[in-house]
Amino acid sequence: MNVYPFIEAEKALPNGNVKRSCELLKVSRSAYYQHRNNGPSLRARQDTALTERIAVVHEASAGAYGSPRVHAELRAEGLRHSRKRVARLMRAAGRCGRAPKRWRTTTVPDPNAAARPDLIVRDFTTSAAAVNTRWCGDITYIRTWEGWLYLATVIDLASRRVIGWATADHLRTDLPAQALSNAITTRRPNQPVIFHSDRGCPIHQRPVHPPRRPAPGAAIRRPPGSVLGQRCR
Repeated sequence: MNVYPFIEAEKALPNGNVKRSCELLKVSRSAYYQHRNNGPSLRARQDTALTERIAVVHEASAGAYGSPRVHAELRAEGLRHSRKRVARLMRAAGRCGRAPKRWRTTTVPDPNAAARPDLIVRDFTTSAAAVNTRWCGDITYIRTWEGWLYLATVIDLASRRVIGWATADHLRTDLPAQALSNAITTRRPNQPVIFHSDRGCPIHQRPVHPPRRPAPGAAIRRPPGSVLGQRCR
């Protein structure tokens, strides 16, 4: 540990005493003045040069390399230093690697949930004549400054157009229900529509019947009955 900066800080005080500081830190005054007059030691100059090279390697990896990989790169260049020294200099320079984030499992299908038949028979083709007959939906999550934001969308398979969406900070059934209600309000289908989703999310496939067309100026309400299911967990 370099104690000379502490002696310099003590000397800069109005009543600073170099002799007392050297005695407390167990350093001779001659060594302190020699360090002060001669500048940094050879070891310190080597650390400065090595830190500059570490910064080049770290920036070339876009900040992803930690001390083990930086140490390996330096060894490949012929700079043979210990890994602990490289780690120490990286800590002093405020540099660190980036580890991959752990995968967060948000949708786990309930094994006790009833299997739903595939009513669209894996037919995801586009067709202008099949508008408002087959809808599909899914939920994704987006990292924001305030936490995770969940986005539910409803897409018309015939046109590939997003016809309804909703956002929330949870994965409850209210989120896809709001997106589905938004799609029904936007399209107002006059025939039964099949809403399809995978089993890896809280929504289950079930035929959706559009609500009655409201009178002009009347408030639009959600369709009666439960059109979505949620796993019991």
